Amino acid sequence: MEMTGLIVGGVALLAASAYGVVHRRRAGRVRAVPTTAEPVNPVLAELGVRPGEVTLLQFSSAFCAPCRATRVVCAEAARTTPGVAHVEVDAEQRLDAVRALDIWKTPTVLIVDAAGRIAGRAQGVPNRAQVLAAVAPLLTAAQLTEEKA
Repeated sequence: MEMTGLIVGGVALLAASAYGVVHRRRAGRVRAVPTTAEPVNPVLAELGVRPGEVTLLQFSSAFCAPCRATRVVCAEAARTTPGVAHVEVDAEQRLDAVRALDIWKTPTVLIVDAAGRIAGRAQGVPNRAQVLAAVAPLLTAAQLTEEKA
């Protein structure tokens, strides 16, 4: 009997460790979202996404420490990259948008292209390099030249 308990405990520990490793690797990673011919989601405009600029649309909650770290990363990327804006949304206040945009946890950042389509999504805290790598292909050549100057 005692041996069975040890085996069950070992398997549970192994499973929890595997989950932790996978979760940590996926947290913050920006996943590309396949663009479709669907019309632009009207909820994006209601949240402050403006056409003509790439927007980092961040969903946060009040007592979320990773949300504060994400805010710093996204705000810095928007401040230093021409043509990029950062909009933060309180998920608790905008449950309609959370449901419409399939947000499951905070922080979640949607990368919205200049045409108003969602081009990427990150759950967890992305780092600056991940954000800039996701944004760069969405910027025009003029904006990239302006950034380097």
